[in-house]
Amino acid sequence: FPAELLEGVSGDAAPPHSARSLARSACRPDGTTRALKGDVALLNCTAIVNTSNESLTDKNPVSESIFMLAGPDLKEDLQKLKGCRTGEAKLTKGFHLAARFIIHTVGPKYKSRYRTAAESSLYSCYRNVLQLAKEQSMSSVGFCVINSAKRGYPLEDATHIALRTVRRFLEIHGETIEKVVFAVSELEEATYQKLLPLYFPRSLKEETLSLPYLPADIGNAEGEPVVPERQIRISEKPGAPEDSPEEEDEGLGVDLSFIGSHAFARMEGDIDKQRRLILQGQLSEAALQKQHQRNYNRWLCQARSEDLSDIASLKALYQTGVDNCGRTVMVVVGRNIPVTLIDMDKALLYFIHVMDHIAVKEYVLVYFHTLTSEYNHLDSDFLKKLYDVVDVKYKRNLKAVYFVHPTFRSKVSTWFFTTFSVSGLKDKIHHVDSLHQLFSAISPEQIDFPPFVLEYDAREHGPYYTSYPPSPDL
Repeated sequence: FPAELLEGVSGDAAPPHSARSLARSACRPDGTTRALKGDVALLNCTAIVNTSNESLTDKNPVSESIFMLAGPDLKEDLQKLKGCRTGEAKLTKGFHLAARFIIHTVGPKYKSRYRTAAESSLYSCYRNVLQLAKEQSMSSVGFCVINSAKRGYPLEDATHIALRTVRRFLEIHGETIEKVVFAVSELEEATYQKLLPLYFPRSLKEETLSLPYLPADIGNAEGEPVVPERQIRISEKPGAPEDSPEEEDEGLGVDLSFIGSHAFARMEGDIDKQRRLILQGQLSEAALQKQHQRNYNRWLCQARSEDLSDIASLKALYQTGVDNCGRTVMVVVGRNIPVTLIDMDKALLYFIHVMDHIAVKEYVLVYFHTLTSEYNHLDSDFLKKLYDVVDVKYKRNLKAVYFVHPTFRSKVSTWFFTTFSVSGLKDKIHHVDSLHQLFSAISPEQIDFPPFVLEYDAREHGPYYTSYPPSPDL
C-alpha cells in the first residue's frame, strides 16, 4: 500500500440527512476514504480491523494473515478478552504489525428471513469499530471486509452498509479520523470500486451521475438501517382526526365520535389462530396443502414478473437432454453460483421460473460439484427453504439427483441434510465420482458439459468421452 494513504486530512462540516446530501463531498479530492486490493495486515494505519467469530478463533484469510504477522503474543492477548459478541468491537495491540492496534469484530451470519437483524448487526460492527477508534484518538483505520464469505452475507448489500456507515460517521466525526482504507480481495474489488462513488463522489459531476443509483433506503442520520413499520408513532390526540383544527375549548363540547376509530382501539381477530391449529395438529391435511399451494403461487407470480436476467446469465441452471429412461435432465453447475455475490431470494425465484413447467413430468438433476469453493456452497437453510417452498410436483416427479465429483465434506453434509432436514430426498441422491459412472444413467451426448468439468474429469480419471465436445455456450 502507498505510504501517502496515511497522511492526515481535515474534516468537513456535516451535511444534512438526505439522499442528495449522502452523495455530496464526503470523498474529498485528497482521498480520505479509499478501497485498495491487498492484505489489511500490511496496512500502516493506527488500527486495522480483524473479522472473526465470537470466540475470536475463526480461521479465515484475513485472520490467518493478521495472526501470522502479529506473532504469538496476539493469541495470548485475545485470551484476556474472553470472546466478542456479534456487532461488538474489542481492542488489542498490533504487536509485530505495522499497525499499532487491532480492532476485532464479529460479523453476522446472513439468513434472508432475518435480513433486518443481519443489517443492524453489520452496521453495529462498522459503527462500533469507528467509535472505538474515535475514543482512542486514532487518526487512521484500515478495514477488512467484515462480512466474510462463510457467513453468507450478499457482498453488494454488505458493501452499501459499510460505505454508508463510514460516510455518516465521517460527516459527524470527520475531524477525529483522518484516513479510512478498505483492504479488499480481488473478488471484492469490483463491487467496492463500483459503489464508492455513490457515497464518496470525488467531483460534482460524479455526484450527479451517482444520485440515480443510490438505494431508496439510506438509513437514518448515522447510517443505521431503519424499518418504518417498527417505528413508534405517537399522536398528541389519538381520538381526533389528524387534519382537524385544535380545539381551544376542551370542555364537554369535545366531539367523541372519533373514539374507537383508530386501529389500536378496535378488536382484531386472532392472527395466530391458524398457526396454533397447525401446532396442535388440528388443521386438516387438505387445508395445509391449500395453504402451501397459495404460498407457492405467490412465489411463482413474483418469479414471472421479476427481472432475473442477472441470475440467468450465470448459466448455473439449464435444461439439457434426457436420461436412459427418457426423463428430462436438468443441470446445476455449482461453480457458477457465487453465493456471496447474489441475492439468494432471486436465485430461488429463478429456480421456480425455470423448473415450474419442467416439474410437471418426471425429471432428474445433475449437480456438478466440480472445483467449487466456499464461495459456491449453498447454505443448508437455503436448500431447506427451497424444498419447503416448491410445489409437491417438484418432489413427486424428481426421480434422481446425480452429485458429480463430490468431496468427503460434501458427502457428509449431504448425509446430514437428507437425514435430518429433508429425509424424502435421501434415496434419490447418487454420488458419482467420475463422468464414466454418470454415463451408465445418461448418455454423454445428452448433457452439455462445462469445459472445466471435462478437463477435471479427464485429468483425474482419464478421457472416456473425448468424442463429445463441451457446449460452446458454457
